[in-house]
Amino acid sequence: MNPLVDGGSTPRALLVLENGAVFAGYSAGAPGETFGEIVFNTSMLGYQEIISDPSYAGQIVTLTYPQVGNYGVIPSTMQSETPSLRGLVVRDMCRTPSNWQSTGSLPAFLSEHGIVAIEGVDTRQLTLTIREQGAMRAAISTTDLDPAHLLARVQASPSISESNMVAEVSTSVERTYPAQGDRAFRVVAYDCGEKLGILRGLTSHHCEVTVVPWDTPAERALELDPDGVFFSNGPGDPASVKATAQAVAKILGKKPVFGICLGNQMISIAAGARIEKLKYGHHGGNEPVMNLLTGKVEITAQNHNYGLVFPTLGELVPDESGGIATHSDDLRFWSERHIAPVVRTKAYGRVRLTHVNLNDGTPEGIQFLDIPAFSVQYHPESDPGPLDSAYLFESFVRLMKGDPNYLAIDVREGRRI
Repeated sequence: MNPLVDGGSTPRALLVLENGAVFAGYSAGAPGETFGEIVFNTSMLGYQEIISDPSYAGQIVTLTYPQVGNYGVIPSTMQSETPSLRGLVVRDMCRTPSNWQSTGSLPAFLSEHGIVAIEGVDTRQLTLTIREQGAMRAAISTTDLDPAHLLARVQASPSISESNMVAEVSTSVERTYPAQGDRAFRVVAYDCGEKLGILRGLTSHHCEVTVVPWDTPAERALELDPDGVFFSNGPGDPASVKATAQAVAKILGKKPVFGICLGNQMISIAAGARIEKLKYGHHGGNEPVMNLLTGKVEITAQNHNYGLVFPTLGELVPDESGGIATHSDDLRFWSERHIAPVVRTKAYGRVRLTHVNLNDGTPEGIQFLDIPAFSVQYHPESDPGPLDSAYLFESFVRLMKGDPNYLAIDVREGRRI
């Protein structure tokens, strides 16, 4: 019995990983079972924004912060109409929240939306397992409590890469959202799993935004005659989102382009780069990233399992890369020297590395020098997360205005913006 949960009357639950690891606990959401790819998120707050982020479609999310649900559920913080994640794992779930804005408890919210969750799990041990062995298939069940039987079912379940998760979370119709204040720009936004906070970030910068489905042909987007085109975040393997990649390839060079997360991967693919699956990805609100153009470090919010392999974009241009002609796999080589290296692509000319992750040396942002386009791998809207990267919406505005130095915004100036 678990004396911390309803006097021990809460149903038992089981979490089983593809590698055979078993974690026993108690139900903290809807009854039943769920299968998906298990990842961990290191944010200390913002559980509701995490749960409602469409980028988690197909995944079971482990929250490393031990106590979850203390401030309940607040409708205004939702990042989508309904949660898309497969399941939730926590150490300790609060069933009696205290917050004047709360409309209910997190377990009740999860049950209402059919999300299976488990508590009472040693999330430290689980996180270390994922860090050491990588993201893998897993299941949470309140009905099948036989570890061996559930493990066999996990190992027979499909991989997340076998499905197009973007098609599951994208809008099916075009919708136009007015700019806050006077409209200065018209933007077409490809919804690959766009968070509402990102939409607010665009409209708050005087952009009228027409959100279109993920598979909208480039011809339709250009027919709307936008001042710029935005490609959003989204879930799953970018290799399964071919229609978006095709649209990117046709739009680059014709309109100013801004992409984040999956959008960054789509833009990179269009430029000829290879995308790799990271061992356990970046999920959380505390990833340090250096802007190589300013030398300033941003603490960023991230949610992705895939990323660009920067050297595959092309050969370095030594004259614009500090005289260096040889690629380094660990991109902290460039952050240590405060150099923003430039490569030459076959399709779109020169591309500059603009942002580097200081934890693992992976690429976090690129800028096209011969066409108006840039992208980052992280989320700038701070839902949840720090405000350091909010300047990127202003960068997009400056790009649409034709400012050649649109990305060279100091973090401190960005906060004032």
